[in-house]
Amino acid sequence: MARPVFEGAGVAIVTPFNDNGIDFAKLEKLIDFQIENKTDSIIICGSTGEAATMSEAEHLDAIKCAVDATAGRVPVIAGTGSNDTEFAVSLTKKAKELGADAALLVTPYYNKCTPEGLYRHYKKIASAVDIPVILYNVPSRTNVNISPAVLARLAECDNIVAVKECNLSQVPETYSLTGDRYALYSGEDGLVVPMLSLGAYGVISVASNLVPEQVSAMVHAYLDGDTKTARDIQISLIPLVNALFCEVNPIPVKEALNIAGWNVGLPRLPLCEMSEAGHKRMEETLKGYDLSAMDKYLG
Repeated sequence: MARPVFEGAGVAIVTPFNDNGIDFAKLEKLIDFQIENKTDSIIICGSTGEAATMSEAEHLDAIKCAVDATAGRVPVIAGTGSNDTEFAVSLTKKAKELGADAALLVTPYYNKCTPEGLYRHYKKIASAVDIPVILYNVPSRTNVNISPAVLARLAECDNIVAVKECNLSQVPETYSLTGDRYALYSGEDGLVVPMLSLGAYGVISVASNLVPEQVSAMVHAYLDGDTKTARDIQISLIPLVNALFCEVNPIPVKEALNIAGWNVGLPRLPLCEMSEAGHKRMEETLKGYDLSAMDKYLG
């Protein structure tokens, strides 16, 4: 039986940077904005949070900040994946000690491990920790896919409870092999309703950084049986979603937040600022959305 860490919309939150490193005061404000506008979970130090360019100390400090700022209001899911299995084990243990409610483990990148290696990687991490684990399948970024067959094998690990899935085409096969063993979350903002129609529990969203209430409303409308409202919101968000992924994430979402007045800084190299054309596109796109809920947090 699936044991979701949350139902609804979790935000893959950005990490704000300043000249001194992580801007923790700004991160706390972002978290308050998210929770007060109906986000159901905070996902810290994921791809959108630029974990790949953080030191281990920064990574752990960001997790602690999220746990403290959230103060139990919603679950905190910490990105602790790595292409080094032993490091992922260590980081996941430390995230649990800091109070994270679950860990999000991206597939090992660059190594291009075999399905057997992928199975052993996740089994070793899950066996070494006593925190709920969410697998993150994003083949476009890692060049590794968690196949339904591997998920079926990993079902033996009781604390692997969910999958953030970006490969929609294999979801029916996953369910055919694993039944309701896992809670699935959409990893694609443009395909949330299709994923929900296949049985997903929600989304881990980039768009929620800007419009958390709308993304949450879309998911909860669907889960409550109002599929038309969910569909209408999904369609209304497509221009924003397309703009948010017109360049590599999190370049556009940080640009959007900066345009909106958050001053979250630039992405760290090797990512950089958005192109001039992308900036203009984002400015025009944001005019079509009500961002007034941000006003009380800015300045």
